[in-house]
Amino acid sequence: MDPTLPPSLLRGQKALIVGVANEASIATGCAQAFHQCGADLAITYQNDKARPHVMPVATAVGAEIVMPLDVTDEAQLDAVFDAIAQRWGKLDLLLHSIAFAPKADLQGGLLNSSAAGFAQAMDISCHSFLRLARRAVPLMRDGGTLFAMSYHGANKVVPNYNLMGPVKAALESACRYLAHELGPLGIRVHAISPGPIATRAASGLKEFDVLLAHAVAEAPLGQPVDILDVGMTCAHLASPLARHLTGSTHYIDGGLNIMA
Repeated sequence: MDPTLPPSLLRGQKALIVGVANEASIATGCAQAFHQCGADLAITYQNDKARPHVMPVATAVGAEIVMPLDVTDEAQLDAVFDAIAQRWGKLDLLLHSIAFAPKADLQGGLLNSSAAGFAQAMDISCHSFLRLARRAVPLMRDGGTLFAMSYHGANKVVPNYNLMGPVKAALESACRYLAHELGPLGIRVHAISPGPIATRAASGLKEFDVLLAHAVAEAPLGQPVDILDVGMTCAHLASPLARHLTGSTHYIDGGLNIMA
């Protein structure tokens, strides 16, 4: 039985969710949990092709703002935050759940990754979090929480994760440095590291089914992690219950990360 989320845990908080691709996205689980806990949501979609897959999620969680956002487009970034400022006048939560690497660079091994592919992966998967945070901070006048989605391959070698390992390591480091910079403003920053989950992004990894089966077999709890597990953890971290937590990487993987 799934636990019941407290409906008032995030009441009155305004949350921007970036990275919903479809109903199976990790960002969808976070949107569902935030909604169940009483937060008001803004949700973005990458482009017109993605919109039909994102709208059912946005409708289900009653998103008040739904807008296109290509994080490489400065004008679209500005438009999203302008809309948030006009409608809400503030922002409490920002969740970044996007990553990209060209298929040839992702599947070809780190040694042979191209400079252009590596740079693109770093820009979209890591630096875009900083671009979002830069715009979010002025709206977090009463403090807030920033989330970025990582993976265990940032710290240990995971076969076939390849260039995304160094990229996610940079993202986790960025979370720590932002936690230091933004702590005096009452803004907390968390890197979230879920175990393997069958999402569209995960389908780009070679032998992902093997990775998923291994995770279930080796994790102490012996069960697969799902998107709502991630959402529930983020809801807790966004709440006053976690008011003195910041800068850490939080593993949601049934204990897999402790295993040799």
